[in-house]
Amino acid sequence: MGKVYLVGAGPGDYDLITLKGLKAIQEADVILYDRLINQQLLEEAKENASLIFCGKSPDNHSLTQEAINELLCRYALQGKVVTRLKGGDPFVFGRGGEEAEVLASYQIPFEIVPGITSGIAAPAYAGIPVTHRDFSSSVAFISGVSKVGKEQEDYWKHVVKSMDTLCIYMGVSKLPDICDQLIKHGLPSTTPIALIRWGTTTEQETVTGTLADIVIKAHGIKNPSMIVVGEVVKLREKLKWYEEIRDEKEVLLTSIVG
Repeated sequence: MGKVYLVGAGPGDYDLITLKGLKAIQEADVILYDRLINQQLLEEAKENASLIFCGKSPDNHSLTQEAINELLCRYALQGKVVTRLKGGDPFVFGRGGEEAEVLASYQIPFEIVPGITSGIAAPAYAGIPVTHRDFSSSVAFISGVSKVGKEQEDYWKHVVKSMDTLCIYMGVSKLPDICDQLIKHGLPSTTPIALIRWGTTTEQETVTGTLADIVIKAHGIKNPSMIVVGEVVKLREKLKWYEEIRDEKEVLLTSIVG
């Protein structure tokens, strides 16, 4: 019997993986990896390790979830060490719970290796703290893909009333509807909102606005993007550190090359 590690690779910055996650990559005989992981992490794998791409985009799945589950079990039952490498954290919108259930049903040993989720990391790199003593004492991590009809109305009503800061995953394509629902259920149209694309990477792009104007301001912004709603977004202008460091490095590199 082998073993499976369900590993959170972090939000994109190579340096943000945990030491335990890195060890799981280095020890693996087989690595099943997702689309949003930093590809540099695969260079840490053993020379003879099998690398299997399991990436999913909104309109294209290289492997179904059922096929991924089957591969995890097959290789573990062959006595191999298997690392399932996921973007962010495996238990935060990563289907890690589903995969762990399958492994448990076959009595296959597994470990969960938490990772830094983009709902915390992307705002942090954009200079937006998800909690702050003066602005927010609560935060919710929610999916932008919600149910329809009355269930959708109840969902957004609950969200608006219960949390100061919202970090919304997989919501870019639903941005107009999300803004409409938040306003409809009680948030002022002037509530600050930010979209952070490719958070923590060199391609990071951040757009801020209000619920009333963000759809226009963020036109053209696509996945992968994190949406942050709440008064904490106002702190970005004061705390935006990452872009400044990144831009300084780019200027320095250009001057050296030139």
